[in-house]
Amino acid sequence: MPHPRVKKAVIAAAGYGTRFLPQTKAMPKEMLPIIDKPVIQHIVEDLIDAGIEDIVIVTGDHKRAVEDHFDAPSEALAQLLKEDGKLELLDEVERIANLANFAYVRQKGPSGNATPLLNAARLLGDDPFIYTFGDDFIKATPGRFRQMVEVSERAGLGVLSCIRATHDDDYDRYGFVGGIELEDGLIKIDSIVEKPGKAAAPSDLASVSSYVFTTAMLDELEAQRDRLQPGESFSLQKTMQSFVDQGNLLLAYEIRHARYFDSGNKLEYLKTIVELALDHPAIGAPFRTYLADALDRSTHRPLPDA
Repeated sequence: MPHPRVKKAVIAAAGYGTRFLPQTKAMPKEMLPIIDKPVIQHIVEDLIDAGIEDIVIVTGDHKRAVEDHFDAPSEALAQLLKEDGKLELLDEVERIANLANFAYVRQKGPSGNATPLLNAARLLGDDPFIYTFGDDFIKATPGRFRQMVEVSERAGLGVLSCIRATHDDDYDRYGFVGGIELEDGLIKIDSIVEKPGKAAAPSDLASVSSYVFTTAMLDELEAQRDRLQPGESFSLQKTMQSFVDQGNLLLAYEIRHARYFDSGNKLEYLKTIVELALDHPAIGAPFRTYLADALDRSTHRPLPDA
């Protein structure tokens, strides 16, 4: 009997983006532009490519711009684009509004990366779903969500998207999984260790960015929330470890042909813009030429004071 299709997704997008202040005082960090698209649109389009039809975005009180972006264009904007003959742009902004069925939930509850998912639980029904974040993503071929969904639907289990650590400081930035390797790049998880340091990491497989879960994880989330101590963060990683400790199965999958982008970090955000600009069909070639010239000129400039 085939396993249920993954058709729903939750995007956590309620954070304040304090690392980007003052820019994020009025603009949600998920709306920071990557060339001509906000970060969150890259994530949504990747979800659509994987067959997702319904998307719940968990927002905060300062995130109206996210909702507006995925809404139909205003009559004034539509009329302006028509009058200026910019019909391709009109088609594009209308396409964005029709990418999926969007629903919005305001985040409330304890601090922690598990709270947005529990806030959206009542909208998810009984089928498996994707949980991801609105400010980081993995570019891959095929798309990372498509790869995860294929593994999940084949096994009928939850799946964590993973990448291989390439630098020592990665072990202080991400969670790492350990367990039994079922096949190349696919692990049956027995441990999830958050920021373990290289010496204590159970493997070099870092859990980043996204998850496919069955509804059994929602039950464990509720139980974990009820066990929270005052001031304790509501951790998704701790919930997953508890889930595994009770004999439930979770898989970790290394996303193939992948590049991870963390646009919630200033330096990584700049790297994201540069790399995607180099791949952009319209501006990639001239931008490459500009970069080469800029780097050449920079060699003749004095370094800034430390």
